[in-house]
Amino acid sequence: MQEFAQYSEIDPDVRLMLAVQLDDTTAFDELVARYESRLISVLALLIGDREQARDLSQEVFLRVFRARKTYQPKARFCTWLFTIANNVAGNARRRRRFPYQLNPGDSGASVIGPLVPRSTAMPSHALDRAEEVTLVRKAIAGLSERQRAALVLCKFQGMSYAEIAGTMATTPKAVKALLARARDNLRISLAPYVQDGSPLRLAK
Repeated sequence: MQEFAQYSEIDPDVRLMLAVQLDDTTAFDELVARYESRLISVLALLIGDREQARDLSQEVFLRVFRARKTYQPKARFCTWLFTIANNVAGNARRRRRFPYQLNPGDSGASVIGPLVPRSTAMPSHALDRAEEVTLVRKAIAGLSERQRAALVLCKFQGMSYAEIAGTMATTPKAVKALLARARDNLRISLAPYVQDGSPLRLAK
């Protein structure tokens, strides 16, 4: 119980979820408002289809609401939420028979941006910002599912190795290895677009 109290004290979203546990629908609406946009963006990167991501986000929130009575704050609320999202995305990937592919019309700039800083070594005379984002999106699409999930949770949600490990049912050491391989693979994919051997800065 002391551990549960710790998270309820430091995480306002945990307090909201505890209110949802008492059937406070206003608190649930507040959680949806806080996380819906982020959740859709993360799901879109995990499954490669933004329209399906919108549908899956509703499934995630439905699962959250249905699980309210058994909810226990053993971690930050976002860790619990994205654990559910990762499971839902995994189920969706297994159900479909077509390959991962990001929608051409979904620039994803707000989510991909952290991987393409303004000071990137990509030649500005050859590529504009939209083209840079598209290249990084394609590179992410080429990662394995677990590498992609670890990268999304780390870079776009700011989760710690321990939190990602909890979300992905693995260890922090395994998460670190996944992220290292993801960065290496992204660098290889983007190497043809980097100026004269200058390294592409992918923050660790």
